[in-house]
Amino acid sequence: MNSFFTFFTRNQSNIYKIFLFVGATLLILYLLPKGGQFKYNFQKGKPWQYENLYAPFSFTIKKDDETLAKEREEIRDNAIPYFEYNSDIPTNAEQQFKKLLNATFVDSIYNLSKSEVQRRGEALLTAFYRQGILDEVHSYEADRLVYLMKGNEIEEHTFSQFFIKENLKTVIDNRTGDVSETVQALLRTIIDRAAVPNVTLNNKLTEEEIAADIEAINPNRGIVERGGRIIAKGEVVEGNKFQILNSLKGEYQSQVWSQSNYSWLIIGYALLIALVFLMLFLFLKKYRSIIYENNTKVTFIFFNIVLMVFLTTMVVKLDAKYVYVVPLCILPLILKAFFDPRLGLFVHVLTLLLLGFMVPNSFEYLFLQIIAGIVTILTISELYKRANLFISVGQITLIYIVGYFAFFIIQEGNINLLDWENFGYFVLCGLATLFAHPLIYLYEKLFGLVSDVSLLELSDTNSKLLKELSNKAPGTFHHSLNVANLAEAAANEIGANAMLVRVGALYHDIGKMLHPTFFTENQVNSINTLEEMQPQESAAIIINHVIDGIEIARKNNLPDRVIDFIRTHHGTSLVYFFYKKELDEQGEVNEDDFRYPGPIPFSKETAILMMADSVEAASKSLKEPSSLKIDRFVEDIIDKQMETGQFLNANITLKEIQVIKKILKKKLNNIYHLRVAYPE
Repeated sequence: MNSFFTFFTRNQSNIYKIFLFVGATLLILYLLPKGGQFKYNFQKGKPWQYENLYAPFSFTIKKDDETLAKEREEIRDNAIPYFEYNSDIPTNAEQQFKKLLNATFVDSIYNLSKSEVQRRGEALLTAFYRQGILDEVHSYEADRLVYLMKGNEIEEHTFSQFFIKENLKTVIDNRTGDVSETVQALLRTIIDRAAVPNVTLNNKLTEEEIAADIEAINPNRGIVERGGRIIAKGEVVEGNKFQILNSLKGEYQSQVWSQSNYSWLIIGYALLIALVFLMLFLFLKKYRSIIYENNTKVTFIFFNIVLMVFLTTMVVKLDAKYVYVVPLCILPLILKAFFDPRLGLFVHVLTLLLLGFMVPNSFEYLFLQIIAGIVTILTISELYKRANLFISVGQITLIYIVGYFAFFIIQEGNINLLDWENFGYFVLCGLATLFAHPLIYLYEKLFGLVSDVSLLELSDTNSKLLKELSNKAPGTFHHSLNVANLAEAAANEIGANAMLVRVGALYHDIGKMLHPTFFTENQVNSINTLEEMQPQESAAIIINHVIDGIEIARKNNLPDRVIDFIRTHHGTSLVYFFYKKELDEQGEVNEDDFRYPGPIPFSKETAILMMADSVEAASKSLKEPSSLKIDRFVEDIIDKQMETGQFLNANITLKEIQVIKKILKKKLNNIYHLRVAYPE
């Protein structure tokens, strides 16, 4: 039991990575569509690049979407509408007519025979209701066949047989041409008030019939028998050939699998997903070992991959035409913000390999997304500057549009059928990419990571911690500002993270706040209290400013990336002044008592800070500095650091170190240049 506990404790990090690997693989496997994959890639208008293809089994040729849409439209245009006839309304209308006629005093006012007017009116109403009066105007043609439902009976009519309420007055005039204008006017008035529409379109029944007819459409237009040749090598994929290949591909992806086949399918998918994640682990272990050792960062990377696969899966299930709305370029953008461009692009490509299983037109999709990812990596720099993100998003959107347009021309040969709506999806994708800023802030809080946006906030010299440093140790604060300027210039020259170096330089000596007067830059009247102590005790105080700085940084919740600069800015070098003093006094000395605890720098940025810090501090001791003296002492200090192996773990080249030397010499020469003596 104890041995198992010991094994678990020692390998806790690796065990966690195994669980993360298995969990992510199973989750992606669950999200992927479970169907056979067509093993051939083809494009409309391009030659068939494989050997002659013969049907592996009998399958039906599916109609294309355009053909099905036309058939559905034809059904809708030719559908026979259903109208309902209300048989109670005519009786009520006739009674209302008599009531209105009796109330008009026809005999006394119009000097007309009431019986004659009543006879004429009832005849007209009977004629109108025999065919039916519509309650609203419809756009059907006059000879359109319609069904009229009278109770349980259905009669066939033409639409022109119905009367429209608004047209009744005209019909009355036409049918009573043999009577006086007075009688016509009276009939128009009374019938208009008495006649109520009794024929209504039954939308529900009409739509049900249309839906049933559409449902009955045969999606197939033929059969390809097993063994029949589908396409020959070199033949252009177009027209009927293209539709047959699409039908075969769909059959592969949707056919019903037996239990044994399904098991093999799951195994195949699992192996491919596992290979993708294995490549990620190998990349991290070989080229990003610091990230690999940090389980939080590894979890963050896996979380973003799974999130993008999940979002894309949901969109494809909803409607595959919206697949380009998913802002996949957020992935390399965020990984670049927290880590580096190469890792961002590598993870982006691996994620696309997984998405290739589920998206339509996978080649086109992968091409556009990879190009967009590369543009994201190349264009987005200094993310803390808001304008940069907007400009880059505009460039990404343009790449999508140009790439899609080029693919469409290749496939169709013209732009007549171009669906402009797709360009709107690319614009939406670009707008969604702008969500990167709030997402970065959220990730910083959830995973404890730091981005350039946070570094910009930390570089503010009015922050609480830096103000405290300037008040308690003004000399150290001034030294930190000088180091920050030197280190930032060097980082810019060799392509390192200048913002990270600047922030690290501003905070690297915060440990001196606890005992500021022990350090020469904060001493007044050149009184050095350390010289009154034993060399070993003095060295311990100097060395402890690193440990004190780490504690202060953690209490103030500084990110680990900033604390790394505090830990490494002296590496494992000696406190040489007191070491030499002890050696002169005692004759022998234990170097470990005068050596900083380390670790040595492990990145370009931390190496730059070590060089800039040592050079800036030592430059204060130069008497009558000249260009020659500055060049010599910069060379001596940095060469000494190289000889003691301070840069062995930093991925920095000799060429880059030479460039840094050149920048430091130039900056110090500018600082210590001789001024013209002004007359008194």
